[in-house]
Amino acid sequence: MNDNPLYEIFGDRGIRVALVGVLSILALFLLAKTISIAENFDRPSHPATDTITVSGSGQATLPPDVARISFTVENTAPSVSDAQAATTKQANTALDFVKGQGVADKDVKTLSYSVSPQYAYPSPCPPMALCPVQSGAPKITGYQVAETIQVTMHDLSSVGALLSGLGKLEVQNISGPAFALADPTAGYDAARADAIEKAKAQAALLAKQLGISLGKIVNFSESSGNPYPVMYGARAADAQSASTPNVPVGENTYNASVSITYEIH
Repeated sequence: MNDNPLYEIFGDRGIRVALVGVLSILALFLLAKTISIAENFDRPSHPATDTITVSGSGQATLPPDVARISFTVENTAPSVSDAQAATTKQANTALDFVKGQGVADKDVKTLSYSVSPQYAYPSPCPPMALCPVQSGAPKITGYQVAETIQVTMHDLSSVGALLSGLGKLEVQNISGPAFALADPTAGYDAARADAIEKAKAQAALLAKQLGISLGKIVNFSESSGNPYPVMYGARAADAQSASTPNVPVGENTYNASVSITYEIH
């Protein structure tokens, strides 16, 4: 019999298997740590502290290429079906006119369709007067059916004719035109590009004045402003077209601001 205590410990087969498992797990852990250290060897362990931040404000003024107009057709009748029939007839007439102006089907859509009961409320009885007994609950006298439609026009020269024609058809609640870009991001993209160029120019000037070199960009942020229209004076309409609204298109101005942080050397 071997009296060596280590022999007694490691002579047990179960202990040897467990020890090999522990050593294997430890080896895998050390390998993973080594790989992680190697991958991050050339990366800074803390954020850059030698930095400079510059900002730039950009602007882009672009002419709109679409106009959006919405209108509502509504009718009231004693029954829902009668009100729907009247509204459908008037809406279809308006849609036929719109499509006759060269507007494609894809540029016409219904924004809402509603059916609302109309009520009559009993008149209050004057003080000290002898009034018949009546219920205080309102009574339904009919139903109003309303459909709101939005039209997107690409031919901006026909906007006035469309507004005039809808007025002659006696549609209600005409709103617009809202002039915009078919690509809603185009204006902001152009303004942001202008802002970035201005920020870069400022960074280059500061680097020259401070006697430093710019490194890589370590942070960037941006913000945008809502576009606002730049309208121009409308020309006077001649006598023959007096009933057609003269709708100046103008331009929309888009704004963007950026902030760029550089490492410096």
